[in-house]
Amino acid sequence: MKVYVLRIGHRPERDKRITTHVGLTARAFGASGFILSPCDEKIIEKIKDVEKRWGKLLEMVDCTNSPISYIKKWKERGVVVHLTMYGININDVINNIKDISKDVLVIVGAEKVPREYYELADFNIAIGNQPHSEVAALAVFLDRLFEGRELEREPKNPQLKILPTPKGKRVISFEH
Repeated sequence: MKVYVLRIGHRPERDKRITTHVGLTARAFGASGFILSPCDEKIIEKIKDVEKRWGKLLEMVDCTNSPISYIKKWKERGVVVHLTMYGININDVINNIKDISKDVLVIVGAEKVPREYYELADFNIAIGNQPHSEVAALAVFLDRLFEGRELEREPKNPQLKILPTPKGKRVISFEH
């Protein structure tokens, strides 16, 4: 199973930092791809720049200006999970998703999500039924889905790599 994250409702004038964090969280917590809607080339370039400097973890970074069409097409090949505080608690459905052998598209909204997304989703999942950050929801969902294994992945061809230390910062640089 591969997981792709679709960030919908991005407002370029307001959401650039949080949307960047959604993309970075998707990358760091095991997603295979990040799709942004609507398109914002600055965000796409930021994610690609991180991939270049810190190593490739994503198979694809893309955008769409037609998220409903994207989701409908996706449903031909996989399932759709919508992260929402109004959904079913993750503890009640995560094992059902782990048992699926198809790829998963995770929808992460920015603004009020229209009803059509709830209806298109195969699973509307809540990480608790309280207001919270979409970045935190995505991180918890991916970590529960991959059971922590996503944190062991090694990026391909990094220019920079952190060497874990109990104190201080150690970063090594590779020449390519």
